[in-house]
Amino acid sequence: MSTNGNATLKIASWNINSVRARAAIVERFLTEERPDILCLQETKVRDSDFPHAFFHKLGYTHIVICGQQMHHGVAIVSRIPLQEEERHDWQANGEARHVGVRLDCGIRLENVYVPAGGDVPDREANPKFGQKLDFLGRMTRWSETCRRPTIMVGDFNVAPLECDVWSHKQLLNVVSHTPVEVEALGRLQDSNGWVDLGRTFVPAPGRMFTWWSYRSPDWTRNDRGRRLDHMWATPDVALTAVDHHVYEPCRGWERPSDHVPLVTGFAV
Repeated sequence: MSTNGNATLKIASWNINSVRARAAIVERFLTEERPDILCLQETKVRDSDFPHAFFHKLGYTHIVICGQQMHHGVAIVSRIPLQEEERHDWQANGEARHVGVRLDCGIRLENVYVPAGGDVPDREANPKFGQKLDFLGRMTRWSETCRRPTIMVGDFNVAPLECDVWSHKQLLNVVSHTPVEVEALGRLQDSNGWVDLGRTFVPAPGRMFTWWSYRSPDWTRNDRGRRLDHMWATPDVALTAVDHHVYEPCRGWERPSDHVPLVTGFAV
């Protein structure tokens, strides 16, 4: 933990799109930003091949993983102890999309990778879209029973507000911003009074993107971003949040992920 008069717990979350392929930028980010905890999504590595030694070298010796070969996968790497591991199968098919821990301060930390949902926003025509909605439904039922101080982070694969995408009008029928997905995410948020930390510190309609497609030849020029990555907290924990920012520069680093990290500091 860092100290500026009061102890501050700094938590980062990042869809890394292959932790081994992006090792160089992970090291640069950890060196520059020095979060206490980094939650990773889409690690794309089975547990037996996770690069423990790489993170140990950087001082992140507490590691909890839920991996899968070539697909999905989540991990929590930390400089402080992690307790009480949990892994929920909200996809209901064994995919590695969640891992949770308890911190010594008593806060639960849940790291989740919501399915992207395919290309067609129709449950009948596209089973992946139905799986995404069902995933959010299972999360919501879990959330209704969540009574502990909790931080929930990850790639939710939904941009809920009109200002969370580069063009609300053009993306209304594009998966990640359709009304049915936004409604599903809203039900999840309402189920436990989750506080959206991003929009607490950067109120709408302030620009706040976390993802830019690889298909864009120059992501900075047209800035066609979406806010797919989120940090939420139960109201009691949200009161302790002291700062939040999107670490946008790393989208321009060599061999980047299409997502960028979120970083929040908590006075605990």
